[in-house]
Amino acid sequence: MLSRLEIHNYILIDSLEISFPEGLVIISGQTGAGKSILLGALSLIAGGKADASVISEGAQNCIVEAEFSDVPADVREAVEEAGADWNDGNLIIRRVVSGRSRAFVNDCPVPVQVLSAISSSLFDIHSQRATMNLLDPVLQMDLLDRFAGNLDLRNSYTDSYNRILELESRRRKLAESLAALTREKDFNQAQFSQLDAAAIKEGELEELESEQKKLANAEDIQSGLCGICEAFAPADDDVRSTDSSLKDAVKVLQRLSSYLPSASGLSERLESLRLELDDVLSEIESLALSAESSPDRLAAVEARMSLLYSLFSKFSCSTEAELIALKDSYSARLFDTGRIEEELAELDAELVRERELNDRFAGELTQSRQLAAGPFSAKIQEMVRGLELAQAVFEVSLSPAKANRYGKDAVDFLFSSTGRNPVPVAKCASGGEMSRIMLCLKALMARFVSMPTLVFDEIDTGVSGSVADKMGSMICAMGKDMQVFAITHLPQVAAKGSAHYLVSKSLREDGVTVSTIRKLSEQERVMELARMLSGSTVTEAAVANAKELLS
Repeated sequence: MLSRLEIHNYILIDSLEISFPEGLVIISGQTGAGKSILLGALSLIAGGKADASVISEGAQNCIVEAEFSDVPADVREAVEEAGADWNDGNLIIRRVVSGRSRAFVNDCPVPVQVLSAISSSLFDIHSQRATMNLLDPVLQMDLLDRFAGNLDLRNSYTDSYNRILELESRRRKLAESLAALTREKDFNQAQFSQLDAAAIKEGELEELESEQKKLANAEDIQSGLCGICEAFAPADDDVRSTDSSLKDAVKVLQRLSSYLPSASGLSERLESLRLELDDVLSEIESLALSAESSPDRLAAVEARMSLLYSLFSKFSCSTEAELIALKDSYSARLFDTGRIEEELAELDAELVRERELNDRFAGELTQSRQLAAGPFSAKIQEMVRGLELAQAVFEVSLSPAKANRYGKDAVDFLFSSTGRNPVPVAKCASGGEMSRIMLCLKALMARFVSMPTLVFDEIDTGVSGSVADKMGSMICAMGKDMQVFAITHLPQVAAKGSAHYLVSKSLREDGVTVSTIRKLSEQERVMELARMLSGSTVTEAAVANAKELLS
């Protein structure tokens, strides 16, 4: 339950700290006193939107802090997942608004979305606007499902429904990819076949260019190399070769070395020179022999080079590696067609299984709702008739609907205050009737939802007299099982509370208007009820009537 509320610098609320008891808590005050401001502060704790407009004039920030005790155990997981301390079920939730909004649970910073998820399990605010939500088919479905106790079944259905949407989305994207690949299949196959037939090797062009130069200049190469050999080893027997001349010189130097020591070194150098020259000439002879002209080979090399150049141009590539990578890409696309077809077949099979499961969940949901619709209608009708609508009829209409995340049913609440021809509540219920129907629904749901605290903001709008008294009794009965806050203008309702708080405005010394809230003593409570009964002028009859209401 909400045990303490502390507010600083929130619109007209300067600073307040107040504690609340269990049971039914009444909050009253004159129009414009600031009751809606109090609800706004609570909405911050619920994760509501916050901006600088909520900060009191002249203040740096706004702080709203709420302390909850005896928090339900099913909230613990969300609290601990947020990194906050469970603290034996005692939670302090704080919202700070300055240039930006920050949220804390037991002093641990949490995202606003997490704050909202935790707060939604701690308290529920039913404002005047929320009465109109009664017209929302989703809310009507939710109320019926809670009464039927099939939320787990509905969650299973919703999980299955979302899974179907996910599978259908994946299948749609795959089908689009397959269609695109199919349209391009012939083109991809032709491109791949051309590149594959070329049997391209990395570094091939450089080798071909080198070989082409050699073959194109074979005659010049052979003529030059043979000329070198002829110069050092002439074919004419009358001309001595360089080798013979060097051998003779070596012999002379060796003979002279016996009496000319330096000749020995020169002899060795000449012999080394002769051997090196012989080796060089041998290699030149080999090159000359290999440089034979081959027109066929030259034509083949140039044709291969031309093919590579054309492939570079066609595919906008500059290296053999890029062509090879492109070929692999076309191969992958051709392979993807088969892979996607297999994946589509698997998805279709999975969709069949999931749709069968979803149909089973939907059928069970429909059956559960049909079984619950009668008792639910009867109970609400009984409660509404108890609020001085003796002839009222309330029915739940169920009909088949297009599948959505809540099932395959459409629900509509039908109502007639006269007992004849019930129609959707949106078409027949007045403001007072809507308030009574909504209170009955809330009272019934309070038995099925483990909500520790419920806040009613003038749910009694549009009613008065004995009807207001009976609505007060109904709200009071709810307060026996949970903490209920009732913001009201009706003394018949206010008199039912176990505690009464007054919201009022006052002027500070600096002339600034501020709102505050305080708990009323027994005597103050009598006077507040008397004011609610008689208006601005409190009469003795109003005071007596107030005492009678409290008794």
